[in-house]
Amino acid sequence: MNDHILIVDDDESIKNSMQDFIKSSGYPTLAASSAEEALEIIKSNRVDVIITDIILPNKDGLELTRMVKEGYDIDVIVMTGYSGKYSYGEAINRGASDLVFKPIRFEELLLRMKRVLRERHLNKERVRILGRLEKLAITDGLTKLYNLRHFYSQLEIEIDRCNRYGHSLALLLLDIDHFKIYNDTYGHLEGDQVLIRLGQIIKSCLRTMDSAYRYGGEEFTIILPETTGKEAQVVANRIKTAVELECFLPEPGKIFTITISIGVTEFLKKEPISEFIQRADKAMYKSKDEGRNRITTLYAENAS
Repeated sequence: MNDHILIVDDDESIKNSMQDFIKSSGYPTLAASSAEEALEIIKSNRVDVIITDIILPNKDGLELTRMVKEGYDIDVIVMTGYSGKYSYGEAINRGASDLVFKPIRFEELLLRMKRVLRERHLNKERVRILGRLEKLAITDGLTKLYNLRHFYSQLEIEIDRCNRYGHSLALLLLDIDHFKIYNDTYGHLEGDQVLIRLGQIIKSCLRTMDSAYRYGGEEFTIILPETTGKEAQVVANRIKTAVELECFLPEPGKIFTITISIGVTEFLKKEPISEFIQRADKAMYKSKDEGRNRITTLYAENAS
């Protein structure tokens, strides 16, 4: 079992007996005699569940519970021998996962602890699944880059930041040259391998703050926050060069390289998002019209 338990009780005999029982049940177990000692232990040790008495020297078990829940992902089971003084509701409001009354049989405490652990695991699995579903909703299944829907959402956020704080913002739009010929010659499975590898190359050329998207088919787009058009040209050239150096083997003995045409533009404060995207698209098609395998930069003042 991987779940780690911490027992907190200032009664040495109870603490030691409880620790021995839970440890013998297969759970790695630590022990502390005070809230302060418990807080020190969880700073440097993995703990999944704390079982604490309410009555402790200095800080009591409810205060310990509050502090733990504010700073750590740890469940807490509170024990008390004063059934009239402390209520279940009060313990739960402080963040406890359960409240048990003394004297308690260790077998019952173990069952309570297992229930808390089971619910803990279910919650973690639920969070993991929801996170995966959220990622799938914004990710292109083939290239693992972000998809078109997320592109528009993220671009709106970056444009809002740009308008609000005066940051520069650049956009790249790129397309694989003669990709239809490659697909028709070697098949869509080989074409998919090119798309997958291009996505990897693009990501390797970007900063953490940049983001890349599959725009559709063989087109990709890249949002470059806090980047001028001139700086974006450097990024575009880095990607273009990396793509030129990549070799593909669509069939035995056949080495094939690809090239890309890239459009670069910089956001003009307060302009409509559609004009920003259309200018990047126009720059990309200008690269294609002028021979492909090149970079074209258009600014708002010279895009007409």
